[in-house]
Amino acid sequence: MTGALLHPTDALPTPRTAPDRLQQHIDRIVPRIDDHIDRLCPGTTADACAAWLPADHLTDAERGGAAGLGHRLHDALSAPVRHLTGAAGRRWRPVMIWEAVDLLGGDSERCGPLIAAIEMLHTGSLIVDDVQDDSPLRRGRPAVHTVFGVPTALNAGTAAYFLWDRAVQLAFPDDAGHGGELRALLLAALRAGHAGQALDLQGHRREMDRAVADGDRDTVLDVVRLTHRLKSGAPTAAGMETAAVVTGAGPELRSALVAFGSAVGTAYQIADDVADLRGVTHAGEPTKLTSEDLRNGKVTMPLAHAVGRLPQEHLTPLWQQIKEGTLHGPALDLAREQLEACGAVRACREEADRIVHDAWTRLAPLLPHANRHVLHELALLIVRSKQIA
Repeated sequence: MTGALLHPTDALPTPRTAPDRLQQHIDRIVPRIDDHIDRLCPGTTADACAAWLPADHLTDAERGGAAGLGHRLHDALSAPVRHLTGAAGRRWRPVMIWEAVDLLGGDSERCGPLIAAIEMLHTGSLIVDDVQDDSPLRRGRPAVHTVFGVPTALNAGTAAYFLWDRAVQLAFPDDAGHGGELRALLLAALRAGHAGQALDLQGHRREMDRAVADGDRDTVLDVVRLTHRLKSGAPTAAGMETAAVVTGAGPELRSALVAFGSAVGTAYQIADDVADLRGVTHAGEPTKLTSEDLRNGKVTMPLAHAVGRLPQEHLTPLWQQIKEGTLHGPALDLAREQLEACGAVRACREEADRIVHDAWTRLAPLLPHANRHVLHELALLIVRSKQIA
């Protein structure tokens, strides 16, 4: 298995749309999203000043020399970000948001800059995350910091978050009400995401130590779930809440959309933990090294689910090797086999399916009946398919 392929459970129905037709639907939306990504982070130096600088931050004299400034901003901001947006990401977050806006009767094209900005926020977080994890690869190409250097990567990655401000201006230039609400929800998602990243960087070793010692996996599972929900669930929830805001959805529907976005983002991260065990490839090229998280001493969902499933005589030495950073070669292959054989991987698959099912059960009755299945099937594809983060 080279990706997070999550097997269906009885609770989740077989998709009504043939996979090739669903992919064709996605393929029609992605170029439109990419057009808006180009508007936010243009590939030409001529537009770099407009992308990265508020208009009133330049004097008349500085505007006269904007060509040279544009080159510098392009090289330091646009080029690092586009290095990653030009790679083989699936664009699943913006596609799902685009579909939600259309389903709720909104104008997805008008909201295109906002939808693209969610993808840019994700892109920025990946750039920073790769620096913090010292990851050499992302989406089948060298990570941004290995090409542009760590200082430039960190600055460009964090700058990508603030393209949301320009996206709001492009989508709703004369609507202060929408603008304020959209900025507030994005800031809340950023706060949550940074809290999740803080927990992830800090690690969950104390909780895992206790779990290995007493066999109680609940505490370590809870903190891993929280980390995933904050890091991956919150930005996706913000995207679905954006769809609710721009379409005027009522409180009940808005709350259900947020919960569904959070569930899909969280389930995707659980799937990504599973994918990490064997690595991920795209077009025959590695996009994630085999068991990179375990090599880095991370407590992932499969490892947490192994508590109480993997016999103690295997779990204790495995955890010791992970903590000490000595898990490699045949020992790494054995660890992967043990996590799969003991049922930990299956538990992850079932949990990911379950949280999406529960959120969809709450959301579905509130949506227009026509074509709502497409949104559900996109979510299933996101969680069950081989993914590139």
